[in-house]
Amino acid sequence: MGIYLDNAATTAQKPAVVAEAMTEILTGEYGNPSRGAHGYSLAGYRVAESARNQVKQLFKADRRYEVAFTNNATVALNEVLKGLIQTGDHIITTSWEHNSVLRPLYQLEAQGASFDVVASEAVTGRLNYQEFTEKIRPETKAVICNHASNVTGNLLDLEWVKDFCEAHELYLIIDASQTAGVVPIDLSDGKIAAVCFTGHKSLYGPQGTGGVCVRKDLSLEPVITGGDGMQSFSKVQPKELPTLLEAGTLNIPGLAGLAASIQWLREKEARPALGEYFYQELQKIDGLTIYGDFNLPRVDVFSMNIKDAESAIVSDLLWEEFQIATRPGYHCAPLMHEALGTADRGTVRLSFSSFTTKAEVDTVLAALQNLALR
Repeated sequence: MGIYLDNAATTAQKPAVVAEAMTEILTGEYGNPSRGAHGYSLAGYRVAESARNQVKQLFKADRRYEVAFTNNATVALNEVLKGLIQTGDHIITTSWEHNSVLRPLYQLEAQGASFDVVASEAVTGRLNYQEFTEKIRPETKAVICNHASNVTGNLLDLEWVKDFCEAHELYLIIDASQTAGVVPIDLSDGKIAAVCFTGHKSLYGPQGTGGVCVRKDLSLEPVITGGDGMQSFSKVQPKELPTLLEAGTLNIPGLAGLAASIQWLREKEARPALGEYFYQELQKIDGLTIYGDFNLPRVDVFSMNIKDAESAIVSDLLWEEFQIATRPGYHCAPLMHEALGTADRGTVRLSFSSFTTKAEVDTVLAALQNLALR
């Protein structure tokens, strides 16, 4: 169909094992996990537990953690933030955040909580880490950070933030939507309270999968309540994880696909590093403004603009003339665009996956050169 470079939104190309695993569920006989003691229910339970174990191994999570599944990172972030933060609490966050963090925070603010935002530099999007210390208050309860910006590809200095939260006894919540499966996340030191992830991006799983790897000592109130299959006469959602965060029927076909994709990721060979090559070649094209910090570790997400053209026009031309799929606009991260100075037109975002080839990258570079000369 073309060249797909919108992987920061979702990975369109999946390993074959994902479809195979999902087909096995849909053509087999799998019931609801924890909804019976018969073989059909137990078969569904084993699929869910296999996926849970794959996530724990991916994040090196020990017995202090449990995995609860949702249908994406947005739901996981809502469940953790709204389940943890109460009236009077204060949160520190960053200008990197996606609306899946910002909008819950605005809701919590309207209910009596408060939050402050750590600023970023223009063009590079580099965080001002000193502001974490400047913004702490006696009522600060948690820090919520995007592990990597979905606009610039900048990677959070996670070790610094972990040490900051440990020193000030704050809960650390990480949005790993852009990094799970790409950047190692190690929970073995127990410093992170919760990692929220989605299955359909760099984990190469199906859409409609995701969840949170959460420390068991984190006291959460359930945001969504309903059936659990065990304590039917209780008027409240059971407090035990993962049931606390898993009201209703799990997406067993999706979780089978997710388990297969994570296993594939853990076994596959590392792909050639195309990001550095792409950036070096981009710098040779006159008229391009490239946003992000390229002096520090990052993921392969690139935002740019060509001269004074609207990002939507450039993205449309890339598709209509060259069949290159990119993402224009604001990428659901308004504060990041305010910091970068792109709130008037957004950016054209190109994001790689394990299936991106050097030949495709060279084709994209030629297309960008063509547009920049107009």
